Amino acid sequence: MNLKDRLLLRIQNDGPMTIADYMTECLMHPEHGYYTTRDPLGAQGDFITAPEISQMFGELIGLCLAQCWLVQGKPEKFVLAELGPGRGTLMADILRATQSVPGFHKAAEIALLEASPVLRDVQAKALQGYEPQWIEAISDFEDLPLFLVANEFFDALPIRQFLREGKGWRERLVGKNGASLAFGLGAQSAQAALSERVEDTQDGDLVELCAAASSIMYSVAGQIARNGGAALIIDYGDWRSLGDTLQALQAHERVDPLDQPGQADLTTHVDFEVLAKASHASGCAYTKLTPQGVFLERLGITARAQSLAAPLSGSQLEALVSAHRRLTHPDEMGNLFKVLGLYPPNATPPPGLEP
Repeated sequence: MNLKDRLLLRIQNDGPMTIADYMTECLMHPEHGYYTTRDPLGAQGDFITAPEISQMFGELIGLCLAQCWLVQGKPEKFVLAELGPGRGTLMADILRATQSVPGFHKAAEIALLEASPVLRDVQAKALQGYEPQWIEAISDFEDLPLFLVANEFFDALPIRQFLREGKGWRERLVGKNGASLAFGLGAQSAQAALSERVEDTQDGDLVELCAAASSIMYSVAGQIARNGGAALIIDYGDWRSLGDTLQALQAHERVDPLDQPGQADLTTHVDFEVLAKASHASGCAYTKLTPQGVFLERLGITARAQSLAAPLSGSQLEALVSAHRRLTHPDEMGNLFKVLGLYPPNATPPPGLEP
């Protein structure tokens, strides 16, 4: 029985499911889940992330975190962590770029939060010699200063969707229409988590909630506030959720999210306001939300590109120029992706970001 048939049977027996439950089943089902059964990245996969586009991305992230470590007094032991490490490319680039920073590698305990056994194997090969530790939850981090990066992690967390109706809300659900999955709406109800959104929405507006994002951010920010460190959250989205942003990608093309459960990547835009509020509630400081292109330019990506370009010509040079543009240009990833930085209240914000 494939995943679609399993979901149809579940809906027949138990009724419609939330978008969050649907995303969880599609992405993490132990036998049919998208992330648990494949390596989805790269030209042969369904999407490509910034670290796979160019080494420059990971190098600058690494040097940014290393600078935070230096400014905070070079803690003798700290956790260097990544949430959703993909193929391990970003962490490998971070480690290569920071190998000349005296004491940084010796002090670092590398921790990776990764649920996919397939990707864990790929990461192990990419990080041979570094002895990373894989964790199951944020609570598994050692209670040390935490220097963390999350690139395209929060966009894959399960969300719930609510449609405004009067002063109440109707939850968008996944049900069935014959042999097909179909969206529908639950009964109107009050939603305490959306009480603040009544003022800035109107009838027919759709708002997305991600409880997992708040919980994870609260824990990460709490550890940084308590022990020191910094975090860079890089994802596509904006300051406040409004509208349906659920999308499915297959072979680099958008497809119907309900068409082939478990066979396409499901993501949504990140609500950075929610992340910032969770950080503040934990006692951690956060930076202004900054476009990725601006952040990378402030860190010196153009100078790094020029250095890499010096010995190149022909197609290699064209590829480098294309990678620089894709990461930074406003019409590419430069404005679509945003960066939020976390840092202790008594410290300075990460380089490239403003308080």
